[in-house]
Amino acid sequence: MSTPPIGNATQPLLKRELGVTGAVMMGMGSIVGTGVFVSIGIAAGIAGPAVILAIAIAACVATLNGLSSAQLAASHPVSGGTYEYAYKYASPMLGFVAGWMFLCAKSASAATAALGLTGYLLHALGQNASAFHVPIALVVVVLLTLVILTGMRQTNRVNIAIVSVTLFSLASFVLLGLPTAFEMGKTNLLPFFGFDATNGSGTIMAILHASALMFVAYTGYGRIATLGEEVKNPRKTIPRAIITTLFISMVLYISVGTVGIASVGSDVFYAATIENAATLEIVAHNFGISGLPYVLAVGALTAMTGVLLNLILGLSRVLLAMGRRLDMPATLSRLDQSQTTPYMAVITVGVIIAGLVLLGDVKTTWSFSAFTVLIYYAITNFCALQIPKPERLYPRWMAWMGLIACLSLAFFVETSIWLVGLGLVLLGVIWHLVAQHLAKR
Repeated sequence: MSTPPIGNATQPLLKRELGVTGAVMMGMGSIVGTGVFVSIGIAAGIAGPAVILAIAIAACVATLNGLSSAQLAASHPVSGGTYEYAYKYASPMLGFVAGWMFLCAKSASAATAALGLTGYLLHALGQNASAFHVPIALVVVVLLTLVILTGMRQTNRVNIAIVSVTLFSLASFVLLGLPTAFEMGKTNLLPFFGFDATNGSGTIMAILHASALMFVAYTGYGRIATLGEEVKNPRKTIPRAIITTLFISMVLYISVGTVGIASVGSDVFYAATIENAATLEIVAHNFGISGLPYVLAVGALTAMTGVLLNLILGLSRVLLAMGRRLDMPATLSRLDQSQTTPYMAVITVGVIIAGLVLLGDVKTTWSFSAFTVLIYYAITNFCALQIPKPERLYPRWMAWMGLIACLSLAFFVETSIWLVGLGLVLLGVIWHLVAQHLAKR
């Protein structure tokens, strides 16, 4: 098997096992989960009915970023995503910051997914015992870490089954909820602007804050780029898979958000999310259709499982890339005998996510993820601007717009969240300098 030079060493490549369908399903498994079942509710508490507009704004920003990711992954298809792109097109320091932000952002997203999954599970079982919330989430993280250790082929099969069940449940929610949405829409969607349950302001600031939170819900498409080393014919497969994934998820998110809020109102939608993270299941009870809440409960469980599965997968590939360049301990770059799994990176990711699960707060973990992932994709767009003209797939203005949008939205989250995020950037830079110094000794 061919091996590329990475850093100062030559490392073995992971096998290419994903085609367009497999890549799209990986992207959908990463997107359709916490975003649709949890984050819409959190954003609804900030922007009210105008969260529907926030979903659309976030979709536009995600599309710009998706096109930048697509052309970067097509020209440089290795594991690591923007971490590797920044090393090639910008600088080692910016590359490290990208990888560090990805680890911070997606570890927080994974913890949110684990907690959201547990919330839906307990609600479906008729249990409200908060004492079991965190322990069950920890067990789920351990089980999915073990699944990923079996290799990409088996992981892909599990993911396809999970996504299929999730899409069926969401399609059922939208179609069967339309009568209630039409009946109650005039009451629940008006006034469209002027609602902010969390800080009492009804301005464009609330909508942009909600857009920042919703942007994270779309960023699962980046998993396709992060897995670039494992995609067949990457120059054609990756752009097609990313664009297809974004289009499907955008239609799905807007449909679910509109039907849900039109049916019960943004205040109920928000309360259901914060109190037990089982938003759509609770909303489905208002449709008066027997069995539908249970369909949503199953769909939520598979969705959260899929997101968590894909996050562990993507995080482990970034740690693999960072281990190869000695930005993280070299042991993280070790592959198993079949060369399909960076087993030390997978185990490390599982431990990190388990630690964040102990926070037990979906709003805190999701808000933190929003800031860090926006910084990560700002770097992605900056790297796309550096692609030589012969390798460019899309106009440079798209990358410029994506860069400006990411940097702007990043600071619409709570001040305490972005201050912590900036502190982590500084901590990461210090670690990078120390790691590079040790590597040269």
